Amino acid sequence: MPRLFTALEIPRDATLSLSLLRGGLPGARWIDVENYHLTLRFIGDVEGHVADEIANALDRVHRPSFQLQLAGVGAFGSKKPHAVWAGVSASPELTALQAEIERICQRLGIPADPRKFMPHVTLARLRNSTAEDVARYLSARGNFSTAPFKVSRFVLMSSRDSVGGGPYLIEEAWPLSGADLRSSVSASSSEAFRIMR
Repeated sequence: MPRLFTALEIPRDATLSLSLLRGGLPGARWIDVENYHLTLRFIGDVEGHVADEIANALDRVHRPSFQLQLAGVGAFGSKKPHAVWAGVSASPELTALQAEIERICQRLGIPADPRKFMPHVTLARLRNSTAEDVARYLSARGNFSTAPFKVSRFVLMSSRDSVGGGPYLIEEAWPLSGADLRSSVSASSSEAFRIMR
């Protein structure tokens, strides 16, 4: 039973910038660089036929490609921090894409996510990091930002149950209009996803 979520991939240049944020925080378990992503909608553990329904429904998303910029850092869990992340500059296109995917998931009977969408890239999971250590880490990196990059597709990813998440696998990808179609996953790999289950 795959654990699924929709996401945006982080391109190499931005990944390199994010990797420079690693270190300097006691109790941090840093996310492997190849696992950086921006979750659009966590779906969870679903049966194979539901995964197929989701993939078929996501075929109907037709949105333009857009520019995105990572900026700022923050933490989840103010009194007992449990993760640090890099943020995203405001993007109406990103918000619209996420909202459409959310509507599709709810139409398929997947319960709404109770948390408000807050786009971010998780940098580390924290264990026994003090609020003071986290505050110091964040204040030293508060001016973080990447160059804007083009978002040309969104993906359906799966993960196996593991500590800290990952490894993540791209199961299917959908190009955004105006994107180079060669960057999308071929139909044969899409079929492999359905056969795999």
